[in-house]
Amino acid sequence: MPASTPKRPRIAVLADSDTRWKWGALTADRIAPGPSMEAAAREAAQGGPLLDGFLLRGRATPTPRQLQEVGVRADSLREVTAVEFLRAMAEGNYDVLVLSLVGGGVQAMLHGLARVWEHRASRPVVVTGYVGVVYEKLADGLLLRHGADLVLANSRQDADRFRAVYEGVGADASSVTEVALPFLGGAPYEGEHDPSAKQGRRPYTVVFAAQPSVPDSRKDRTYLLNRLVQHARRHPERQVLLKLRSKPGEHTTHIEELPYQKLVQRLDPPANFSLVYGNMGEVLDRTDLLVTVSSTAALESLHRRIPTVVLSDLGIRESLGNHHFVGSGCLASWDQLDAGHRPVPDEQWVSRQGVAADGSYDSAFDAARRRIAGLLDRPGGLPPLTPYYTPVTAPGYLPGILARHHLGLDGTPLPGAPAADKGPGPVRQIVRRAARGAYRHGVQRVAPVIRRMGEL
Repeated sequence: MPASTPKRPRIAVLADSDTRWKWGALTADRIAPGPSMEAAAREAAQGGPLLDGFLLRGRATPTPRQLQEVGVRADSLREVTAVEFLRAMAEGNYDVLVLSLVGGGVQAMLHGLARVWEHRASRPVVVTGYVGVVYEKLADGLLLRHGADLVLANSRQDADRFRAVYEGVGADASSVTEVALPFLGGAPYEGEHDPSAKQGRRPYTVVFAAQPSVPDSRKDRTYLLNRLVQHARRHPERQVLLKLRSKPGEHTTHIEELPYQKLVQRLDPPANFSLVYGNMGEVLDRTDLLVTVSSTAALESLHRRIPTVVLSDLGIRESLGNHHFVGSGCLASWDQLDAGHRPVPDEQWVSRQGVAADGSYDSAFDAARRRIAGLLDRPGGLPPLTPYYTPVTAPGYLPGILARHHLGLDGTPLPGAPAADKGPGPVRQIVRRAARGAYRHGVQRVAPVIRRMGEL
């Protein structure tokens, strides 16, 4: 008789934006529990874990185009409210749940899940973390994520910082688990291509990885765009690409009030300058120099040993996030780049960031897989979820966080919460689209005008 086929692990991912869906789904695939290498091979042949995706309804809910660009597939994918999701978790039977949300969303779901699972004999292992570099609101974001079984840290440096925060407030730090960014990979950089773009060779390609909210002022964004265009004019033999995250009207993890697409309309860029969308990994396949202010794309680039520059033109500041790269050896200005400077990354710094260019990346998720397998095999099942924030520890903070997701202090839906027993009808869909359009118009058009008036 043929060997019995092992059960494919069932994993649910709840995400609130395109980048968090990408992080959550890829993380789910990498941490999926597997009893042995042989079973893992059979599991891979069957398509890996069963993945059910849930997109939390809100301002940044991904559009179909954004989901296609992310390129991550799921066995099922649907849009839900928080209350609808909690009902699905009460009725479903999953091995692992990945909460890929902003901190407040994680905290609300932890309280809601504790409520819906309080009488169950078993529950999934709950995992959460960050989609990239953690350069702001460290304590706030971490304490909002406390209570998950695993809080993933994308590097050794982050793991040390996370434990220090939890231990500093007397919270259990055992959930902190070191991994790496799940979307690193791709072919290593093989060196510069012929800058003269002879037949059969592509031109030397410079890519600026834009960010939706960094920098946030029109002056600073216009400055960066002008310098990129000037670089294209200075080097007509090069291909200069502006890599964009979203199209006008779309939202991602962060709000973009001043899209570069609109700013570039006032310029007359040369023929070797162009805007590009798509998967970052595919863009890096043709990149010879990656330039950014503080995008996580810099870590993807460093992982592949592509020459990488983190700009210092606007200062090295916490508000820009480029302070995270102090010690990396990658900080430089456009003047230095135009003069031919190419930074050399500090190998020790790169190693501490989980950018495992030395080949150890393949084992970066082993510890998380072992912990999840151990929790699933725990005699008597898993204990109840116990977030650090409770009505006792944060009576002035927690109620507002829960109320934003229509939950009361005990994790139950508040009166008037969105219905969880049916999908939106045609009228509700139209109203929702109109509301989203009004919100985005307010963010991208009205808010900047009000801010400029306030500066008069």
